[in-house]
Amino acid sequence: MKKFNAALFAALILISACSAPKKTQSISMANSGKVWSSLWQQRSAEYKALCFQAYNLAKMRLNEAIRTEGAKPFAVVTDIDETLLDNSPYDAMRADSNLEYTPQTWKTWTAKAIADTVPGAPAFFKYAASKGVAVFYITNRNEDEKAVTIKNLQLYGLPNTDDAHVLMRESSSSKESRRQTVLSTYNIVLLCGDNLPDFDALYDSPADKKQTEQTRAAVTEKLKKEFGSRYIVIPNPSYGDWENVLFDNKKLSGVQKDSLMRAKVKVDRQ
Repeated sequence: MKKFNAALFAALILISACSAPKKTQSISMANSGKVWSSLWQQRSAEYKALCFQAYNLAKMRLNEAIRTEGAKPFAVVTDIDETLLDNSPYDAMRADSNLEYTPQTWKTWTAKAIADTVPGAPAFFKYAASKGVAVFYITNRNEDEKAVTIKNLQLYGLPNTDDAHVLMRESSSSKESRRQTVLSTYNIVLLCGDNLPDFDALYDSPADKKQTEQTRAAVTEKLKKEFGSRYIVIPNPSYGDWENVLFDNKKLSGVQKDSLMRAKVKVDRQ
């Protein structure tokens, strides 16, 4: 009888263990925050309004710039990701699965060539082209993503979506040399982007040290008259160089990121 009771007890424990809900892996603050960021980007009217505001302003500045002819033809330069194409489904997938960014998962997403557009972006770039202004796409996607990137842009009938106008990442992430290539034959009247290095080489890290929150803030203060004039910023709450400097330009685990975020965020604890 004792043996039977012991066997029954063991069986009940086994059944209970199998039927108990599995403990889910806790999602890091960095990844869980991307859920909110993606929701805001996908669902909020405020995000759309900010994008429309940016591209309405871009149209006004473009009209002002092309009133006077110069020695070179006019061009606008734009970043692609989160400036023109919306990759929030990829960020949401990572956040939902508590995955860190990897080139492999990113390229799986870009290979689909189905990213939607940022509100107001296609209309603006088509308008620029209708005024005889060339559009150059300077992106830090890799060269092996060029064909699918062009395919995604062509899905929306965007202008100048060819090898000559879509400039992929080179040996470094800096876009300055590619901007200079465009400047050699064109007058760049506007730059559109979501990340500050999309606009000016002052945001590139020098060889001997990395950018910090303080250096980026100082450069932004120095260039403040350019924003809304030649530099048009599109909102991106999910990622960017601001995130790199937040994590001290280091490759950290989710736990390490959580610790830094808690240390740096302003919290009313009263």
